[in-house]
Amino acid sequence: MYTGGGLWMVSFTYVIKDKLGIHARPGLLLVQEAGKLTSDITIFKGTKSGDAKHMFCVMNLAAKQGDQIMVQVEGDNEVADAEVMRNFLEDNL
Repeated sequence: MYTGGGLWMVSFTYVIKDKLGIHARPGLLLVQEAGKLTSDITIFKGTKSGDAKHMFCVMNLAAKQGDQIMVQVEGDNEVADAEVMRNFLEDNL
């Protein structure tokens, strides 16, 4: 589900389905995918948050199977970039 858009930001939640959570390989792919996008992308898990364009930040979230994350996308292409991230998560995690 998307909230925001346009002037503020777009955010959505996702529950990690991968039995290993966000581990090295899909974490790297996530960072690479986010790096292609022009928007700022932040991932939140509980009280932690991290820049989706930096591997250390993504791995520091320690997201496991069943954890809910929130993805916040802010920028000129936020709606399209949020869709790219949502599709990536559904296809890989």
